[in-house]
Amino acid sequence: MLGIMQDQPLLISSVLAHAARHHADTEIVSRTVEGSIHRYTYADAHRRAGRLARALGALGVGFSDRVGTLAWNGYRHFELYYGISGIGAVMHTINPRLHPEQIAWIANHAEDKLLFFDLTFLPIIEAVAPHMRTCKGFVAMTDRAHMPASSKVAGLLCYEDLLERESDGFEWPTFDENTASSLCYTSGTTGNPKGALYTHRSTILHAYASALPDTLDCSARDAILPVVPMFHVNAWGLAYSCPLVGAKLVFPGPQLDGKSLHDLFETEKVTFSAGVPTVWQGLLAYVKQNNLRFSTLSRTVIGGSSCPPAMIKAFQDDYGVRVLHAWGMTEMSPLGTVCNLKTKHLGLTKDEQFGIEVTQGRAVYGVDMKIVGDDGQELPWDGKSFGNLLVRGPWVVKGYFKGEGGDPLVDGWFPTGDVATISPDGFMTITDRSKDVIKSGGEWISSIDLENIAVAHPAVLQAAVIGVAHPKWDERPLLIVVRKPGAQVTREELLGFYDGKIAKWWLPDDVVFTDAIPLGATGKMLKTKLREQFGSHRLPTA
Repeated sequence: MLGIMQDQPLLISSVLAHAARHHADTEIVSRTVEGSIHRYTYADAHRRAGRLARALGALGVGFSDRVGTLAWNGYRHFELYYGISGIGAVMHTINPRLHPEQIAWIANHAEDKLLFFDLTFLPIIEAVAPHMRTCKGFVAMTDRAHMPASSKVAGLLCYEDLLERESDGFEWPTFDENTASSLCYTSGTTGNPKGALYTHRSTILHAYASALPDTLDCSARDAILPVVPMFHVNAWGLAYSCPLVGAKLVFPGPQLDGKSLHDLFETEKVTFSAGVPTVWQGLLAYVKQNNLRFSTLSRTVIGGSSCPPAMIKAFQDDYGVRVLHAWGMTEMSPLGTVCNLKTKHLGLTKDEQFGIEVTQGRAVYGVDMKIVGDDGQELPWDGKSFGNLLVRGPWVVKGYFKGEGGDPLVDGWFPTGDVATISPDGFMTITDRSKDVIKSGGEWISSIDLENIAVAHPAVLQAAVIGVAHPKWDERPLLIVVRKPGAQVTREELLGFYDGKIAKWWLPDDVVFTDAIPLGATGKMLKTKLREQFGSHRLPTA
């Protein structure tokens, strides 16, 4: 017997329509590429997204057509999120930090029909335009006054001109909630980047789950600044969760340095933010150097790569900002786990609580997970057993766009490529990427644990650990370190810093000092490059 409830599809357009109706005067604030601060409301955004939808139709964009963007976090990019998906087309965000050849390859693979871009990226557009086979036009996301005087791109269109030509009062179409809504490519796989194709249904469910009190706790009382780019897994879903609850949105634009972010936090009374550890490293350095505080910022979610415990401690102990350590993947839309304590943990000592807070946390409702051994057998949740992490859920991919890479699922579960432990209370800890794990004498060593200890040293800015071939033990850990400016530390001092913190056989065999650790397009350390650079390093003999 079926129920007798109304059949209303879960569509992205309904999120912005809801915000415009019930949070009409709530602000969206953007630092623009042109340099000014732009302010308007959810009602304004909804009206303009409707105009954009009409403009897209006039430019020939139809149902399921892909539309690319190369843009920072800002109000026009926000309008594209809704204007494109709202008409049944597919929003395709492209990471501008990729090499131009990769950008052209991704746009061609997606078969983008149009490409919208911020003026910052005009040189990239000029480089890739001749190589884009399906793109029928390029739109500069600016007004007529700031359009380039000249460009190598023929027929360059102006965003504000397109909206100016259209009228208000657009009625969003209704269609199947399983329609594709947005496309994000991940470079975290082998070979060419692969596309994760989200649906309206998966996006709305993810937004609901993200906003829950025991997840990110988003509400209409928040002012939320997503530092995580809108070109990186839809700003971790915050572009949808914020209007869903009516939170004030603050977009930082291209300026992600410590001073610019702190200024926005203070002037806009930001309560919550989100970003990767490398961004927060710069912010913490700036506030410490200038003896500053945070007036309203109460919490931040840190993900993208494992957050060093020293960073969590600095935010919480020095500045009173609670860190929500989280984990996810492009293939998971991206949220999988968030670390929030349970009632049973509130009576623990501060150190005992901190031991939990440094984990990646508990699964969000909608995500099921398990760890398995190399033989595929499920391992116990005892907080000690290391295993390959598998997930499933309504916002987890079941394959990649155009079938690239074949069927990735293992008996209906998606293999994340991470190695993890899970505690009896369900708190998951990433110990390594499966391709980065160090196996010494048949036993696993966590490179992440070794890195976290190293960056807690006051002289260390960045640290990475890779496995180096060893004639007896197969592999041994090599510590690669970038010192803080003006700081001095020796190999012996760093190795001594591990005393009492790890098992002795985990101790790195050597330390290499370098000027920089290569980072990928999303701010993660490129251990493939480090292995190329240091993989032949000769370890000292005992």
